[in-house]
Amino acid sequence: MGTRESIAKKVAWISVISNILLTFGKLIVGYHGKSDAVFADGIHSAADVFASVIVLLVIKIANKPADKEHPYGHGKAEIIVSGMVGIVLLIVSFYVVFEGIVGFFHPISTPNILAMWVAIVSYGLKEFLYRYSLRVAKVHSSKAIEAIAYDHKADIVASIAAAGGVILSIIGDKLNIHVLLYGDKIASIVVAILIFKIAIEMLKESFDILLERNIDSEKMMDYSSIISSFPDVKRIDKIRAREHGHYVLVDLRISIDHEKTIKEGHDLTREIKHELMKKYDNIEEVLIHLNPYYQY
Repeated sequence: MGTRESIAKKVAWISVISNILLTFGKLIVGYHGKSDAVFADGIHSAADVFASVIVLLVIKIANKPADKEHPYGHGKAEIIVSGMVGIVLLIVSFYVVFEGIVGFFHPISTPNILAMWVAIVSYGLKEFLYRYSLRVAKVHSSKAIEAIAYDHKADIVASIAAAGGVILSIIGDKLNIHVLLYGDKIASIVVAILIFKIAIEMLKESFDILLERNIDSEKMMDYSSIISSFPDVKRIDKIRAREHGHYVLVDLRISIDHEKTIKEGHDLTREIKHELMKKYDNIEEVLIHLNPYYQY
């Protein structure tokens, strides 16, 4: 747990530092370079700083072992973080689209070429951070780090849209094509829509896990296959599994021969639990209820 926590903190700190630098860069260049899209992207990066700080504060809680008050552990703290990041992104998307629409009613000005380069640099950095964070999230089954990764992904699409909007505005100014001058304004709205889409996906996943949705059917079939491989298991009466942050809890009801002793039943459940946890290292607990099976 200590290693997992330290790696998660490292990812979060990298995100905080990079987002602080990008926030100042985008806001300053976006404002002085007259680019609404880059400035909006800067607001998004500021929200990312807030989200990363939240992750840092909660990681320690999520990695605490189970205790008397929290017998199932503290893993859902990561889900709460993921949901909070989603809410922050949702608010940012509404703000950005509002500013973009308002911009259509103000005099149009051509963005500075520097705004385009800031957006391109942001894209390159965020592409690297997204891949790095997502890889770490998958290795350590961390929803908090995964939230950071998808936050970086939102920045990637936002930076591409911002750069494209600045380029269109500059081309419109050079070629005297008036409609292209609105490219930067349109790009800021596109940025907002992309951020909104990612925010909704994050919130949906967070709510599904908090409401204890069953894990995907393919993995449930794998679990069932492992359980059925034991000859003494006559029937799987019921199987449920739910994510609890970075780990999974499995509830199981199986039928075994009614003549089996309590010790034989106990030994079987221990073997099933051991086999499941050996095949899937993110399974934290397997609770098994035994039913008597009668051959008719």
